[in-house]
Amino acid sequence: MPIKSLIGELPKIVSDGNREAAAILERLSSTNRITLQTNEVVLPAKASSAMHFNGTQAASLRNDDTAGWQPAYQNRLIYGDNLLAMQALLAGDPQTGLPSLRGKVDLIYIDPPFDSKADYRTKLTLPGGDISQKPTTIEQFAYADTWKDGTVSYLRMLYPRLVLMRELLSDHGSIYVHIDWHVGHYVKVLMDEIFGKENFRNEVVWQYSGWNKKLKCSFEKRHDILLFYSLSEECTFNSYFEQWASEEEYVKRRKQKPLTDEDGRRYVLSDGGNGTRVRRYLDEAIKDGVVVDDVWNLDKLNNSAKEGVGYATQKPEALLERIIKASSNEGDLVCDFFGGSGTTAAVAERLGRRWITSDIGKPATLVMRKRLIDQEVRPFLYQAIGDYQKEMMHGTRLFRNIGDLSQVVMQLYGALPFTPDQVADRNYGYIKDERTLVYVDSPNKLTGRATLRRASEATQSLLGGGWRKCIVLAWNFSFDISTAIEEYKNTVEVLVIPPDLMDKLKKQGFTKLVQSGTVRFSGLQYLALHPIEKHTTADGDTLTIRLRDYVQLSPENIPLDDKDREAVRRLMAEDPLALIEYWSIDPDYDGVTFRSMWQDYRENTAQDHDPLHCVYRADLTVPHKDSRAVCVKTVDVFGFESVVVERV
Repeated sequence: MPIKSLIGELPKIVSDGNREAAAILERLSSTNRITLQTNEVVLPAKASSAMHFNGTQAASLRNDDTAGWQPAYQNRLIYGDNLLAMQALLAGDPQTGLPSLRGKVDLIYIDPPFDSKADYRTKLTLPGGDISQKPTTIEQFAYADTWKDGTVSYLRMLYPRLVLMRELLSDHGSIYVHIDWHVGHYVKVLMDEIFGKENFRNEVVWQYSGWNKKLKCSFEKRHDILLFYSLSEECTFNSYFEQWASEEEYVKRRKQKPLTDEDGRRYVLSDGGNGTRVRRYLDEAIKDGVVVDDVWNLDKLNNSAKEGVGYATQKPEALLERIIKASSNEGDLVCDFFGGSGTTAAVAERLGRRWITSDIGKPATLVMRKRLIDQEVRPFLYQAIGDYQKEMMHGTRLFRNIGDLSQVVMQLYGALPFTPDQVADRNYGYIKDERTLVYVDSPNKLTGRATLRRASEATQSLLGGGWRKCIVLAWNFSFDISTAIEEYKNTVEVLVIPPDLMDKLKKQGFTKLVQSGTVRFSGLQYLALHPIEKHTTADGDTLTIRLRDYVQLSPENIPLDDKDREAVRRLMAEDPLALIEYWSIDPDYDGVTFRSMWQDYRENTAQDHDPLHCVYRADLTVPHKDSRAVCVKTVDVFGFESVVVERV
């Protein structure tokens, strides 16, 4: 296939990008607008050997309006495609009281992937050795689409996203796009088109040190660039002064030999205008600092950096601190839609700014969540794209309705649909010669106890009953699914529909998928607790919560190489709780919003000095109640979540 001319493709990139963005903006006012689902309200309180958690303070936080745009809850970590996340932010959500952020964002920094040959694997250190996790299939499709036609595809991906960022920016807002030599000059053309050539402020060069290498026919590449645009000339900008580290550094940079006056003070001579020379005393000069220009000499992170979180493309906090201080003020809203390791959010929090960050990678969102908890930030929302599969169905336009989709899923599983004369509900089918029902749940809903109850009842009633069991194939799951599976285990089996199925159907089509045999349905991972102990004293109720077991999703459905998949199987058999990366507790779960009031994760060694395991016990002292629902959530090393709700 001939390589497409990039110059020839630019007009189409612009027209297609504008058309896609216009369709998105038009959808914002429709009834099927995209919303964000709040998975957690995170109240950072990590496990520590020096404390027993006291729930009184957290209980007072519960009285705040966590659904509204209150100061304590306006920061957000969002998991999902940033194109969908930005649509949701622009649309707002009247049901939860979250307003549209159109024209409300003061600063955007993004660091999109700019190397088509980059290795996006995540190294996981587990007991017994390291394994390498490939990107999830959703991420793989995203990266593949980004670089399918090289730079042309990359620019197609970026253009509508930049348009949405423009819509989010306030009148005095600015945007910094961090790129390198692969695509920098092409991205500038797009940004001139979207933000206006007159609103280009700087091409900032970030120069960093590196290894000295002798290259055959080029100079060594040791810088990235930051394209800095604003929405207007009224942008927020604070001249940034860099302090001199010492008098010696000042003298070295000015390349002047210092002199000494009659009192022993050192100085250099500076131009005073009209040919005069004036003394500039070094002890005063280093206090004043120097205005930063558009070449920034800042080191990259090394492997031993204290701020390092083990993320391959992590940027230094000094870089983001300079951007945030220059182009925002305290209380302003800062966004990063390629969140990565969370540096933007971490620095914005430290500098007193509000923040929103998102990423399509599960490992990235897990790294960010732990980093923010470790920093003891203010409470924040952990959100995801609501009805992700529904959005995929809408975007691919492969199916007219849910019934059509259910029939396809059923056949990919190997079941036969009933005829309309037999069963009117098109979500039901059966496995021939096994007396087994199959029920495909809708991507528009969460599968929970009610669905399993109906499936169990269907084994006794559908077409006269007598069915051995009903297999439920589902996309999304409610908080009560683990206890429901245990309750109906004699008549119902629950399997997970692969989350990448819509993408595979779009790319390969139904016939090829059937022939390839690559669609695998797996059991749902779940967590088991020891019975929760409760001891009432004058201080309240002390709850002892202990993890008992973790059953992992089948390794066949995890993107691993064969040797790593076998290592995970061994760990599942010998030390299954070692697969838990993070767990948190809501001691007063209201059945709607999970408020994470206690957390532990593997790298938190304050309590057990073991970076490869979480602690498996938590003692929480909370205000007395005769009865309460305790919700425990775990996230394993691959990003899969499990939830258990116990009434105490």
